[in-house]
Amino acid sequence: MPNKPIEELEAMVGDTTVTAEEFRIEPGKVEEFARAITADDPVFRDEGVAAERGHDRVPAPLTYSQVARFPRYTPDDVDGKGFDLAFQPEYVIHGEQAHEYERPVYVGDILEGTTTLADVFQREGGRAGTMTFAVLETEYRTPNGELVLTDRSTAIETEGAIDDGDESTAEGDAESDGEPTEADGGTTEAATAPGETIDEFERVRSVDGLESGDTGPTVVVEDLERQHFVKYAGASGDFNPIHYDEPYATAAGNESVFGQGMFTAGVTSRVVANWFDLRDVMSFGVRFQSRVFPGDTVVASGEVAEIDADAGTVDAELEARTTDGETLLTGTATADLE
Repeated sequence: MPNKPIEELEAMVGDTTVTAEEFRIEPGKVEEFARAITADDPVFRDEGVAAERGHDRVPAPLTYSQVARFPRYTPDDVDGKGFDLAFQPEYVIHGEQAHEYERPVYVGDILEGTTTLADVFQREGGRAGTMTFAVLETEYRTPNGELVLTDRSTAIETEGAIDDGDESTAEGDAESDGEPTEADGGTTEAATAPGETIDEFERVRSVDGLESGDTGPTVVVEDLERQHFVKYAGASGDFNPIHYDEPYATAAGNESVFGQGMFTAGVTSRVVANWFDLRDVMSFGVRFQSRVFPGDTVVASGEVAEIDADAGTVDAELEARTTDGETLLTGTATADLE
């Protein structure tokens, strides 16, 4: 339970604050972040490759706005997410994350992030007790006011350490207003295709020839180590010690450290970036189902869900699993094609 009454949190809904100033998109940081999400695509570091793909500058990965949390971009009078929610960090999980893009984020951009507390509510979460949800929406604009992207994040505070069953129920509540979803315990054939992890996939630029059920590239990251989580912390600014400090993680009731949800989301975003041109991606969002631990192998994949031939858009459904069949997240992406 938060240290503030729910009524006090609800009274904050609609409040807005600047949470990122002078958020400079730097080439070295873009490359570091790309490598932290296991993306070797040279478009994130090579101006020549970017130009060949029609970009006038090097683009950043789809989830790069996470870097805005670094203290150097945070106004002096802002702490954390910009609102004093009084959540206990060791019991906070990331429920959902969504991005809407007006255009790619490019090296050389200088952005300002303005965050609104869009909603606060509570749900019962089984063994995790009462769960408090906070939905935050951040717009990133250039100095001349151009909107580049909007991201929406759902943070969930539990009454104690979660297990994966609690977490999947929590996210079900977040999206379906109380109807829990259960992780599918099946296996995945995609795990047998590690050769499809390359970033030089032939990207789809037209809806012509696309059909519902068509599959995109598969991304496989084998045998995760703790250093993957440490690299992502250093690249993204997510320094919650529950992801790299073993005594801290176990003292909070977890079996060990575990990966950041946005690390798994970043790996999954590679499916979208390998499938479509970054300039065509309109949205990318995920709902977290369970956690990834050292030793796990992540398999991320996607398939076409719906095509609007008149509008030239395609909706894709995404999923990341372990090779043991544990669903880590589900997601969606939309691309505006020719």
